[in-house]
Amino acid sequence: MAANVIEVTDASFESEVLSSNTPVLVDFWAVWCAPCKMLAPTVEAVATDKSGSLKVAKLNVDDNPSTAARYSIKGIPTLILYKEGQEKERIVGVTSKENILSAIGPHLG
Repeated sequence: MAANVIEVTDASFESEVLSSNTPVLVDFWAVWCAPCKMLAPTVEAVATDKSGSLKVAKLNVDDNPSTAARYSIKGIPTLILYKEGQEKERIVGVTSKENILSAIGPHLG
């Protein structure tokens, strides 16, 4: 995992994501998910590009089922942008860095 991507869990989700002063892009993924592996470098590139204005986190849905259930994660990978504790954008499936940036851009300072 890239240095600027953090791992969040059911236990740390509230403090790391919902209480963050910075918008947080959360990648809901699983070890066995091939599309998740394809998307990982893209998510890391977004983290690098937006360092300072965006926090990027990964949540393993197998290890943290209650958070995945709370946000109705039906398919993975799912990216959700949280700002001020609220879901602002949701992207399901593999997509390009450009699509991610255009979706989250309006929510970043």
